[in-house]
Amino acid sequence: MTTLTRQDLNFGQVVADILCEFLEVAIHLILYVREVYPSGIFQKRKKYNVPVQMSCHPELNQYIQDTLHCVKPLIEKNDAEKVVVVIMDKEHHPVERFVFEMSQPPLLSISSDTLLSHVEQLLRAFILKISVCDAVLNNNPPGCSFSVLVHTRDAATRNMEKVQVIKDFPWIVADEQEVHMQDPRLIPLKTMTSDIVKMQLYVEERAQKT
Repeated sequence: MTTLTRQDLNFGQVVADILCEFLEVAIHLILYVREVYPSGIFQKRKKYNVPVQMSCHPELNQYIQDTLHCVKPLIEKNDAEKVVVVIMDKEHHPVERFVFEMSQPPLLSISSDTLLSHVEQLLRAFILKISVCDAVLNNNPPGCSFSVLVHTRDAATRNMEKVQVIKDFPWIVADEQEVHMQDPRLIPLKTMTSDIVKMQLYVEERAQKT
């Protein structure tokens, strides 16, 4: 077994690639399962060897891709603490927050080439959980929208305004009402621990949605 630091082989970049690819699939699936958009704009695809639903809407897809393109450098440097998909009602008050909490170990124990396939199996379990999460959540009101928030570690926050990865796609501070929900119900969905990343997914659900 070889123990490497995060800088060796630019492993932070490998982790960021894996997680951003996963988050893209997860966000599409959340929007489908929670009926934020009509089911007609989604197509069935296969990812992690399981069927998933991916949007065919060019503007929506571009927004998700641009967001994750900006998140990627933060994950690469282990500066992203949480990525949150916030589903809001017509008044822009959150009804659900899907929270992906992540951290990378300072040392990476690389034992074999099966590491990435093992991580893929763990991510598959997350996707399967998301696909059936409507069984443990109440229906959302009609006319919902969504946004993606990133919670960064303190040092990263100070540098974010200086770094604009995509022109005309700047980081802005989230509205207080998007970040906090009063007395939410907490529903844990999945936790994973691997040699390259630890992640847990839970949902904060507003008690009264209507």
